[in-house]
Amino acid sequence: MPKYKKNVPTNTISRDMVSLSKDTENIYETVMIIAKRANQIAQETKQELEAKLQEFAVYTDENQEVFENEEQIELSRQYERLPKPTLVAAKEYEDGELYYNIAGRNKK
Repeated sequence: MPKYKKNVPTNTISRDMVSLSKDTENIYETVMIIAKRANQIAQETKQELEAKLQEFAVYTDENQEVFENEEQIELSRQYERLPKPTLVAAKEYEDGELYYNIAGRNKK
């Protein structure tokens, strides 16, 4: 599950704009690269969580009471404790783990 639980800070930190944009030479392109990767991470994490929650799904009639499942609650809490996708994407960008292509320029 914690595929994205790397050495990523769980809180927001200030970043140097000059060092972030040194590869692309444009801070806006850098932000778009990080944002697109963050969206990918968020979608993958959401799909993974939904698949695991389906294991606990109990289909009942509307008239029956719904009981809380402690395992399901704990699983949701584990995912809530994961670092935010934006922080993971920014860390991947800083570590040079992202591949991107801007207007025909291949970059790693």
